[in-house]
Amino acid sequence: MKKASSAIRFGLVTSVMLIAYFLILSLFNKHTNPVFSFFNAAITAFGIWEAVRLSKLEQQQKFSYSEGFRTGVVTGFTATLLFTLFFLVYTTELNVAFLPELLKTISGGFNASIGMVIFIVAIMGVATTVIATLTTMQFFKNSRNIPQNN
Repeated sequence: MKKASSAIRFGLVTSVMLIAYFLILSLFNKHTNPVFSFFNAAITAFGIWEAVRLSKLEQQQKFSYSEGFRTGVVTGFTATLLFTLFFLVYTTELNVAFLPELLKTISGGFNASIGMVIFIVAIMGVATTVIATLTTMQFFKNSRNIPQNN
């Protein structure tokens, strides 16, 4: 359970960072511009990086690729779930004018419902999690090709 609690803890911190970034953007009325959501990937990747790094430091020789991958996925999924729930509450309760503003900014003539937008936010988070975890594990995996200096 200790292994999972570390990943969940990093997921909580990552989600707080994502929410804070979104709220800072909303202060400057930039949260309706989808371009700024690209920085969400950097925040998520940093949270995953730190979670896997700590996991490797704690386990040292027992650290495996599957353990690091699990840590990264749990961290990212936790952050994605919490940010998606926040986004749902923000869009439906705190700022009901947000969705029409966002769809107007995209200007693609979309007539998307709140369910579709929340689904897209969740899918983007899951995709970012998987890609960031795979990328992070390339740096932290133990190579079997050359001797390691741990």
